[in-house]
Amino acid sequence: MRISCAVLLVTGIVACVAPSSAEAQEHGVLRVFLDCQSLFCDFDHLRREIGFVDWVRDREVAEIHVLGTSQGTGGGGREFTLTFIGRARFAGQQDTLRFISNATDTQTEERDALTRTLKLGLVRFAAGTAIADRIVITYDAPSVDVPAVPTDDPWNFWVFEFGVGGSIRGEEQQRNYSVNGRIEANRVTEAWKVGLFARAGYDRSEFEFELDSTFINRSRNIFFRGQSVWSLGAHWSAGFVAWSDISTFRNFRFSLQGGPSVEFNVYPYSESSRRALTIQYTVGVAYFDYDSVTVFGKESETLPKHVLEVGGGAQQPWGNVFVRVEASQFLNDPAKHRIELLGGFNLRLFRGLQLNLFGSVARVKDQINLPAGELSPEEILLRRRQLGTEFEYRVNMGFNYTFGSIFNNIVNPRF
Repeated sequence: MRISCAVLLVTGIVACVAPSSAEAQEHGVLRVFLDCQSLFCDFDHLRREIGFVDWVRDREVAEIHVLGTSQGTGGGGREFTLTFIGRARFAGQQDTLRFISNATDTQTEERDALTRTLKLGLVRFAAGTAIADRIVITYDAPSVDVPAVPTDDPWNFWVFEFGVGGSIRGEEQQRNYSVNGRIEANRVTEAWKVGLFARAGYDRSEFEFELDSTFINRSRNIFFRGQSVWSLGAHWSAGFVAWSDISTFRNFRFSLQGGPSVEFNVYPYSESSRRALTIQYTVGVAYFDYDSVTVFGKESETLPKHVLEVGGGAQQPWGNVFVRVEASQFLNDPAKHRIELLGGFNLRLFRGLQLNLFGSVARVKDQINLPAGELSPEEILLRRRQLGTEFEYRVNMGFNYTFGSIFNNIVNPRF
């Protein structure tokens, strides 16, 4: 007989369910559909650890639809939300459980916490079935009281992360070397959020041709973004944003843009893991120092600029969707602007069939950074320089269709 236990994270309560195979056949155990839209779920592990339900792969035949979402926390961890949506005999019933991981937690620790929370949420529904009399509740009391929040934080809520990397690859007539690095610092409280991010990369490629000629392509890029945001209630926030870009591809020896910004969320920020509809407006200045003289004869310039972003997204039982419109404009010359629409969705059309779509399209009228003169074929083919264009687009689409047995409780990891 297989026994599964659910542990309540705060109180240490343990609920154990041990259904017999006869009960499962006669009365039917819970049919559960697990829907992990924005978090990693180790489904094999969950099937091993939670044996008192039937895991199904189609929500239309499920009695409980578990919708899992997550979002980042100020400490570098994540807040996981599991919404238990009743269907069929449990229609109209719904529960929500949450837990928070630390930035230092391993994937195994997050997986175990997710398993415990999932078990706990399912026990409530199991209590209304024929196996209710086989549920046993125990309590594992902590040895000492643990405070809900740290009493002394030497880092004062700051969290830092950095990484470096590189690669070397080659053949007889070509070689490539690249290095990259990134650093991130964040401080998040209920009232104030500060975020700093920087990345840098250098790439060098060598190509040998006949007559002992070698073509060398070098590119470098450095990007920085910083923001300071104050909470102004459940729907409003305001602050300052700035970003800098150094790029041989975009002809930037150095650039710096930024200014004050304000954002309104139609839905409370507390619901952001499930739905959001935001309007953000930023106005400020943009300074550009160019590698080469531009098509407008500029070596450097400072321009007023504003940016409007409207975006929304939702994660629901039928799938998830997001859409965003970004518009920017130089205030001294309104004709120089950029408008981009991008979005995508993951939609369950009907039993077993799923549609995935992502796309973007942009009207480009702000390429003041293009270098003067003609580009060589090498610069075009190797994308050493940005080309002039009045539009950009991208579309990715796919279908997934699954059919066969609706049950998938068996775990067999061989090969």
